[in-house]
Amino acid sequence: MLLKSKKEEIIKDLEGAIKGSSSVVFVNFHGLTAQTETMLRKSLRDAGVNYKVSRKTLLKRALNGKAEGEIPELGGEVALAYGADMLAPAREVYNFAKTNKISLNILGGIFENNFVNSEKMMTIATIPPREVLLGQFVNLINSPIQRFAVVLNAIAEKKS
Repeated sequence: MLLKSKKEEIIKDLEGAIKGSSSVVFVNFHGLTAQTETMLRKSLRDAGVNYKVSRKTLLKRALNGKAEGEIPELGGEVALAYGADMLAPAREVYNFAKTNKISLNILGGIFENNFVNSEKMMTIATIPPREVLLGQFVNLINSPIQRFAVVLNAIAEKKS
C-alpha cells in the first residue's frame, strides 16, 4: 500500500515525463522476464527513449487532461516509452519485440497531443527512419532520369 504522498510524487513524475515528451507509447509487457525487460530498457536507452513502469490507476490520473481525445484501453501491466523524437518510442518498442520474437503489445499512446489507439501507434511504429525515407525519395527522383538515359543510349546505339 502506497502512501498518499508517494502516490502524488509518482503522478507528478509521470506528468513531467508526459509533458516533456514529443510522443508517448503505452506498452503491455505482460510475460517478460526480468532479463528481457533489462535488455528492452538498454535498447530503448541507447535509442534515446525512456521507459517507465506504472500502476494503471496512477497513470490514468497523470494522463487526465494531457491530450485530446479518449485514453486508450490500458489492459494488463503497463509501461510508458517516451522521448524527444516523435517516432522513436513506437519504432524502438516495435523493433525490439520483432527482433526478439516476444509479445510486447503496444496499447496506444499520445502522438501530436492526441490520444491514439494501438492500430495508429503500430502504423507510426512502422514508419522507416528519416535516412531510409530520404534514400527512398532520392531513388524515386533518380528513377525517371535513369530510364531516360537508358532510352537515349538505346537510340544512340540504334543509329550507329
